[in-house]
Amino acid sequence: MATRRQEQEKKEIFGIKKKEFFLAFCLHNRTFAEQIKRNTNPRQTMKAFNDKNFVLDNEVAQDLYHNHAAKMPIIDYHCHLIPEMVANDHRFKSITELWLGGDHYKWRAMRTNGVDERYCTGKDTTDWEKFEKWAETVPYTLRNPLYHWTHLELKTAFGIEKLLSPKTAREIFDECNEKLKQPEFSARGLMKHYHVECVCTTDDPVDDLHNHIEYAKHKAQDDPIMIPAWRPDKAMNIEKPEFGAYVHQLEQVSGVTITRFADMVDALKKRHEFFEAQGSKLSDHGIEEFYDEEYTDSQIETIFEKAMRGQQLSTLEVRQYKHCFLTVMAEMDADAGWTQQFHYGAIRDNNTAMYNQLGPDTGFDSIGEFNTAKAMSKFLNKLNMEGKLTRTILYTLNPCANEVIATMLGNFQGGEPGKIQFGSGWWFNDQKDGMERQMNALSVLGLLSRFVGMLTDSRSFLSYPRHEYFRRILCNLLGNDVEKGLLPDDRELLGKMVEDISYNNARRYFKFY
Repeated sequence: MATRRQEQEKKEIFGIKKKEFFLAFCLHNRTFAEQIKRNTNPRQTMKAFNDKNFVLDNEVAQDLYHNHAAKMPIIDYHCHLIPEMVANDHRFKSITELWLGGDHYKWRAMRTNGVDERYCTGKDTTDWEKFEKWAETVPYTLRNPLYHWTHLELKTAFGIEKLLSPKTAREIFDECNEKLKQPEFSARGLMKHYHVECVCTTDDPVDDLHNHIEYAKHKAQDDPIMIPAWRPDKAMNIEKPEFGAYVHQLEQVSGVTITRFADMVDALKKRHEFFEAQGSKLSDHGIEEFYDEEYTDSQIETIFEKAMRGQQLSTLEVRQYKHCFLTVMAEMDADAGWTQQFHYGAIRDNNTAMYNQLGPDTGFDSIGEFNTAKAMSKFLNKLNMEGKLTRTILYTLNPCANEVIATMLGNFQGGEPGKIQFGSGWWFNDQKDGMERQMNALSVLGLLSRFVGMLTDSRSFLSYPRHEYFRRILCNLLGNDVEKGLLPDDRELLGKMVEDISYNNARRYFKFY
């Protein structure tokens, strides 16, 4: 028989074993208590939609956003705002004009939801009728970035936190319109509200830039700086039927008689110098792809003459011309010390019937797939060999090319931090998944810390929350890495990185002022 002491020892050992088992169980299931909590009150840990910590999953992300990203001004270095509206401090007659006018993102969604075109772009429908159809569409945009943007814009501009739907449409429409009567809801008032320090519009070489000139003369000290950006696409698109008419326009504004391609280059040079005199230091090119077809000067002159006579050009001739044209423009930018941007990968104007009815930029474009890596490399390499490769930003519309671009950058870096940039998620990619994919590719294959950050690429004065959206996503990426032990919890280091990407890098890179 066991003695009393032996029985006591058995109990103690068993007790220890029970404690060890429970401890091991708890360690193995670190979230055990939280699971119990969630099961008893499932809503207690559910995050609210669009609250102050929207997109921010943890304390690190929240700290980085609220104490670093949120306070930085905005340099919107690529957009499609109308310069006249900035110069004249345009007052909007309704939320429909401000929100739906020219917004092809919303038009695409409305069309997909079965809304008749007259409520998108028609002239025979009222502002309320258009807004009502948009409100009917919004509940169907769940998981589309439009749902996020819509409610961010309502909240940050108007202080409205209600969800837009047919039930709330009239109330929100009236509230927005009432607030638009207040002086601070003008075009420049909205830009100041969002802390826009500088905006770069998109301008054709034939533009007289009178709005930029007058605005620079009369703007208040706290008004945002407005800088023109050079977009010579119409001079590049030699295959378009309107090319000849455009050349005559260029002839008139430059004072150069254009009979040869060399003359057109002289005319463009004059206009380039004129843009520079108005503060421009940035060009942009909207291209389907890069080109590497060999050409001679005499071939280009022949191609140009054929186009001016209205003759049909072969595919090879068009590609030769565009290769030559982009090279000449790049050399011009390099000589002037400008930055150049290339937005590539879009198939534009897919719907011919709607193009004939509405024109370009009305919501009928899509992502293209082009085998362009070798041509891009050849183009950049040629410029680099000639000492004519200036600061360059490459944007792809097809996210399948993210890694291609991220690795292409490293081939031509040097001389200054981040000389060749991977542009932010563009157009169909300026949403959470697209931004994350772009930044992940850049992080792995380049230096995210040297990234010049976000732009609106928008025609709307309510698009500035896209900068906030981007900054929240950036902070969340970093915060999640810290939580996983993939990055050190060094708030000074991470905070500087966030502030640089949000603003400082762009300020140094573009050298606007």
